Amino acid sequence: MHSTSSRRSRRTIAAVTGSAVLALLATACTGTNDAGGNDDSASGKDVTITFWHGWSQDSEVKAIDANIAAFEKAHPNIHVKAVGNIADDKVNQSLRAGGADAPDVVSSFTTNNVGMFCSTKAFADLKPFLAKDGIDAAKTFPAAMLNYTQFEGDQCSLPLLGDAFGLYYNKAAFAKAGITSAPKTFSEFAAAATALTVPDGNGFKQLGFMPLYHGYESSTEHFLGQWGPSYFDGSGKSNLASDPKVAAMLNWQKGLVDSLGGYDKLDKYRSTFGEEFSAKNPFHTGQVAMAIDGEWRTASLAENKPDFEWATAPFPVPDDQLATYGRGYQTGTIVGIASSSKKQAAAWELVKYLTTDTDAVVSFANAIHNLPSTFDALNSPKLISDDNFKTFLDIAKNQHSGTTPPSVNGGAYIVSLQNLGYAYESGEQKDLAAGLTATAKEIDAAIAQAK
Repeated sequence: MHSTSSRRSRRTIAAVTGSAVLALLATACTGTNDAGGNDDSASGKDVTITFWHGWSQDSEVKAIDANIAAFEKAHPNIHVKAVGNIADDKVNQSLRAGGADAPDVVSSFTTNNVGMFCSTKAFADLKPFLAKDGIDAAKTFPAAMLNYTQFEGDQCSLPLLGDAFGLYYNKAAFAKAGITSAPKTFSEFAAAATALTVPDGNGFKQLGFMPLYHGYESSTEHFLGQWGPSYFDGSGKSNLASDPKVAAMLNWQKGLVDSLGGYDKLDKYRSTFGEEFSAKNPFHTGQVAMAIDGEWRTASLAENKPDFEWATAPFPVPDDQLATYGRGYQTGTIVGIASSSKKQAAAWELVKYLTTDTDAVVSFANAIHNLPSTFDALNSPKLISDDNFKTFLDIAKNQHSGTTPPSVNGGAYIVSLQNLGYAYESGEQKDLAAGLTATAKEIDAAIAQAK
């Protein structure tokens, strides 16, 4: 995972390119899938495996290379050829083509594509490997992380670090507005957002919170994570029009847009924001007093040092779900074994090490400021943390935290919901019930076409 500008493009591309990725995966080579060892690496034979990943920054590459070096030291007969800065479209093309140049192990930032990786058998089912080594996945990985690495019973990937979303707030602005603690419910949040907003002519000197879906990280799925919706019913049909939590979220967000000045005024102010992953981020500059963001922001703020004190807390929850406070939306990086690989035994040893070795997970998390992805690593005394980062560790451990479920056509359903959100917040779509019904039908038709 990146703590750079590529992170947001990762989330956007993950949702937008689902159908294109599926077209590639549909004809992917599907090799053997056994946990018995098909490359003689277990007997000491020298084996070289190829590992493709998306990390590209020098610090990130240095961190993953350090873990690979530690793995090779522990497994002297398994050699790893690591190739970084690989996007999913290239992965899918290579898996489709197969051959000696195809990767054996693949890491992806795109959790939305897990449903396709699993359903097309582009990635091998890891359940036999886990069973062979006596690894209980449910006791090893937090539930939300485990959920976004499997599809319809196929555990075709495992978590490799994670992200969680919470609330960042300006302590100086809070004190000036007389707010003594972070809001826990959405009614408290709305009151705080209003109290923290300082008008300036037709704009703002300071905005309490930017609720628009085009704002940084204020997406439909991140907000919905605080409600715990059911995106699909038991038969796999879209549940967006039937689950009242979805309409509740959209109405909450629209109410916040209207109360803070309306869509046009907010969108004009949004156009003044600097780049998200820079010192010109609107929270860094004080243009907004509260923001929804991931754990990586703690490192950015520590580096850029804004001229005010700041703190983190879980993002608020609906008033009638106060018992779930502490939850948050989660996503992360996944890693799997190419079904076309002829070196799956050696590939599994690398995957197992990267995802379940506590020291490996902790050292990687420390290096790139992401969340560990196992229970043991989350509780490790070697984990570097402070009160602000601990917020996100607690979100990752929270039993109510959730994610968006995998789908056979990737994140296309998230794009459909987001498009409805854009139309509803701007006033283009005035009948929410009708919009939800049409969106659910659109999602069902797209999924049916993809199968």
